[in-house]
Amino acid sequence: MKYAKNIYTKLIALLPFALLGACSEDFLERPPKDAIVDAGFYQTDDQVLASTSLLYSKVWFDYNDKASYNLGDFRAGTAFSAWNDRGNVLFNTTGNTPENGSAWRSFFIVVGQSNLAIQNIQKYAGASVSEVVKKHAIAEARFMRALAYRFLVMNWGAVPVIENNLTLLSDTTVQRNTPKSVWKFVTTEMRQIAEDLPEKPMRVGRLTRWSAEGMLARFYLARAGVEANASGQRNQVFLDSAKYYADRVITLSGASLLPKYESLFRYPYDNNAESLFSLQWVYSPGAWGTQNSTPAYLAYGPDIANGDGWGGDKGATWWVMQQYEGIKTVSETVLQGRTVDQRLKATFMLPGASYPEITQTIPGGSQKLVFPFVGTDNNFIAIKKYITGKAVDVGGQAAQQNYGHDTYMMRLAEMYLTYAEAVLGNAASTTDSKALQYFNHVHTRAGLSPVTGALTFDQIFKERIVEFAMEGMAWYDLVSLHYYNPTKAYAILNAQDRGFFFTKPDRFPDPTSWTFTKTAWATAERKIDANSGNFLLPIPSAELSQAPNLQKPAVDYQRK
Repeated sequence: MKYAKNIYTKLIALLPFALLGACSEDFLERPPKDAIVDAGFYQTDDQVLASTSLLYSKVWFDYNDKASYNLGDFRAGTAFSAWNDRGNVLFNTTGNTPENGSAWRSFFIVVGQSNLAIQNIQKYAGASVSEVVKKHAIAEARFMRALAYRFLVMNWGAVPVIENNLTLLSDTTVQRNTPKSVWKFVTTEMRQIAEDLPEKPMRVGRLTRWSAEGMLARFYLARAGVEANASGQRNQVFLDSAKYYADRVITLSGASLLPKYESLFRYPYDNNAESLFSLQWVYSPGAWGTQNSTPAYLAYGPDIANGDGWGGDKGATWWVMQQYEGIKTVSETVLQGRTVDQRLKATFMLPGASYPEITQTIPGGSQKLVFPFVGTDNNFIAIKKYITGKAVDVGGQAAQQNYGHDTYMMRLAEMYLTYAEAVLGNAASTTDSKALQYFNHVHTRAGLSPVTGALTFDQIFKERIVEFAMEGMAWYDLVSLHYYNPTKAYAILNAQDRGFFFTKPDRFPDPTSWTFTKTAWATAERKIDANSGNFLLPIPSAELSQAPNLQKPAVDYQRK
């Protein structure tokens, strides 16, 4: 069998060796030459916890680097790149698209490293290791594996469930498993994980019971669509489960929304009161893979960066601008207005907007950032979210492709909106007071007036888009919708405009409104054609060529 050659031999490298080897760049790419296991490593509580620490960072690096926004936002239509990543922007992701391969590889590295951590802790943990720590570390690894499979099944559909990558090397029967059985596996896993994790983090940034119960709310909301009936009615039991777990996290976790939305992405924001689970990056000069590299590709230019700033052609799409309250449609080619929604300024940079927390280099010196107004018939509403500025702005903790701030994987705002959607369920609207209350916690935090009366799916979906834009979330909201209503998912995608436009402020700086005009000469590649043939990602070509079993029909996963 050739499964091992391309993915799974990469999964044999062991976390203790990564830790002891000072995070060398290739520790996930090959097994250690001298031994598979350092049996003497797991002798204390600190060593066992250290063995799972890189599950919070390095194993996710290839996904976080560029794939997270390529899949989560470019394919979803919340942002676009004018010159790069065009396959994802235009919904033409192929088996050879780089971000397709890097995401697949990263998720299976998470799976493999999690499997090995579980096996090694069970086998080698010394007598002095407490049962509490042992159970916690195993639960961390199981959590990461389940989350990786959530990404895998939502992007590629049927995928092979691997719980022991050592026996896999001699197993010639492994093939893809059906999406329904993968979802059953991850929700069953997460229920047990929630029981094994503490209510308070064992270390700063570590998982808690509420991280797991938040994932259960997320999983059950999606699974309700996976197991919808023939009429497209979502499974009510799973909707009720999503509601139950979301409410528990909201009321029992002690987490709270930050008063100001912009504070979520202003240094230092790591492990704040709203974060339920974040990837734990560190500024690490001389190392590679434990730092956050993504800001290098999103910052619009070197004048606000640290020897990088390669995101000058990236920005908000015309479609996402239409989602912000106060931005009005004047005609087919013109939008105009302003919004009091604080999320726009915290997510994207419009000409004339000021960011005093970021230093901008200018001829002869520097100033607090004012986003430039340039161009004549096209420009870009640049990415702001996760851009924290130069080293001077972050206590010296930044260098080229090397940033220390965390990546949100789940925050409390999602639980409020998950509850509202689960209550809405299969109805056209809901007037449930608690659903409205929870929805409005998110809505009014952004500076908007509370919604009264009935709440609809379109309102909740729109709220999720503007709340989580550039957090790699929008694509998975569309996949969840596609599970039970593919026609609506295609309609949303195919109605989007992903082309060039020009943004003009009414004054510079500190504008009060903007006019957005579609670029007249840029008529091609404004729309996409999403359909049943291209909605899911194709399995990367390199994997198919080495793993013929991936082309066999999927079977239900049966735990052995």
